[in-house]
Amino acid sequence: MRAPRLGGAQLIALVEKFGGVEALVRASRHDLERAGLKSDSIDALRHSDEALLAGDQAWLDCAGHHLLTFDDERYPSLLRDTPSPPAALWVDGDPDVLWQPQVAVIGSRNPTAGGRDNARDFAGELSRRGLAVTSGMASGIDSVAHRAALDAGGCTIAVAGTGLDIVYPESGRPLAERIRGQGALVSEFPPGTPARRHHFPSRNRIISGLSLGVLVIEAGLRSGTLITARLAAGQGREVFALPGSIHNPMAKGCHRLIRDGARLVENADDVLQELASLAGELGGQLGERLTGEHSELDMAAANRKLTSRSKGVFPDADDRPWETDPEYRALWACLGFDPKPVESIIRQTGLTAPVVSAMLLMLELRGMVEAHPGGGYSRTQRGQ
Repeated sequence: MRAPRLGGAQLIALVEKFGGVEALVRASRHDLERAGLKSDSIDALRHSDEALLAGDQAWLDCAGHHLLTFDDERYPSLLRDTPSPPAALWVDGDPDVLWQPQVAVIGSRNPTAGGRDNARDFAGELSRRGLAVTSGMASGIDSVAHRAALDAGGCTIAVAGTGLDIVYPESGRPLAERIRGQGALVSEFPPGTPARRHHFPSRNRIISGLSLGVLVIEAGLRSGTLITARLAAGQGREVFALPGSIHNPMAKGCHRLIRDGARLVENADDVLQELASLAGELGGQLGERLTGEHSELDMAAANRKLTSRSKGVFPDADDRPWETDPEYRALWACLGFDPKPVESIIRQTGLTAPVVSAMLLMLELRGMVEAHPGGGYSRTQRGQ
């Protein structure tokens, strides 16, 4: 279904009113008119361009291609709760990674050498510590962050401002192939949609909406990165910024963000410490929204296990889920004081990668495990 005359918010409201996309498509003209649609909008909804629909279906028929509508149980709950979520997400890759805890790493398209180094260091370390790195696959900081996450063995999510059959910029095609195999490409725009200037500020709300927080590496005062930071703040996300030289024009945007209330950070630990309570709080919201058990919702399941059922956002110090929860017992039993690769943990426990990643992240935030270079994890002295 394509509905070019309907905005995302209106389409979502209609889907909710009629009880799903299929019911909306089957609705009579009379019912649509009663729902407040004008004649031209009804015509656009009921008489979509068949050639475009055939192209959409051909794209979806390819391996690894998915369409998550707003009423789909796989649609990420964090994004759904934002003020203006997209009516649907086109996904090229693994849709399950959208449920992993994410940090957006963003910045200038023309960073300094130091900015590139910082993006590489932060994204790589956050990835090794269990967070997915989300960005927009633009030249500069975005691309550096994606590559660093991939090189660290983690997953990364790229939100595009085009249809996913188009890579923009074209030079990013090799990177897109890597992301497709080790994460996901995401867009609210259907196949065939070219790059348009107004699409990129729009896609920025998805970058921040999927993430627990947004880390700005470098940005000038007129950078579009500041739009993403403002959107993140409006969505209730934490905003982090790296300070820089007062003589560096690419640091002035970060300095303004810090002056306006963004968290000044100097290393990955600063980000992780600030996200601890937010991660638990958002995980609790996921648990409250979801009913039943779905294999696709591994991230939500992991968060429900980590969220306090009575008070606060994390279990009390004497609440030891690794002693009572079967999945935590399995993970805890395979950890020792020597680093163990995540792949080995997944293989030994039989748990999925998103669940293991989320559990390790939350245990690390509580000081029970620590990450090591190369992606291994071990117990800490506190966790003995």
